[in-house]
Amino acid sequence: MGPRETRVERIRAALEAALAPEALEVIDESHKHAGHEGARDGRGHFKVLVTSAAFEGLNPIARHRAVYEALGDMMVTDIHALSMTARTPAEAGR
Repeated sequence: MGPRETRVERIRAALEAALAPEALEVIDESHKHAGHEGARDGRGHFKVLVTSAAFEGLNPIARHRAVYEALGDMMVTDIHALSMTARTPAEAGR
């Protein structure tokens, strides 16, 4: 497994441990940002689609904070940019 796959798996593991998602997709979009200023230090660009009951009663900002908290130091060491969709099971039609 290469460094990018390892990062995706680490992101996935952190979110699974903290949020017990019903659905989770982690997409490495770093290839779209080659040469980008923020990509020069080796950190990546990722998209996360997460459905979790942990988001019940939380506004969008609180949901994003929960994801950032789950990722912890990876937000400094591995992730330059993160886009996310954070939904409850009801919002996802589950």
